[in-house]
Amino acid sequence: MLGFEKFAQILDEIANNLPEEIYVELNGGVNLLPNCKIHPESKDGELFVLGDYNHNHLGRYINIYYGSFMQTYGYYDEAALSEKIAHTLKHEFVHHLESLAGEKDLEIADAEFIARYKARLNE
Repeated sequence: MLGFEKFAQILDEIANNLPEEIYVELNGGVNLLPNCKIHPESKDGELFVLGDYNHNHLGRYINIYYGSFMQTYGYYDEAALSEKIAHTLKHEFVHHLESLAGEKDLEIADAEFIARYKARLNE
């Protein structure tokens, strides 16, 4: 299992290699939180939130949840986990950029994913 400090280093490296332009208006930056976040639609706490994009009275920011990553991918080696971190961070940046553009395509796709998840639970 990758420790919090090493995870933070990997996240920083990935974030620092993204184009500077995508950070426009992301005044709260990218934050690594130690906790595990369970999706509110999760049955029995089995669906974890790896990251989320926030636009509220505090501004615009991305949270990445170390605990959720460890619960979901804690057995991955460093290279594979780095790919998952990069994928999640880029996903949250798409939310940010779509928010700036007034678009909601990824938000709709995420909602469809949750709808499919809930439908499987009801089968």
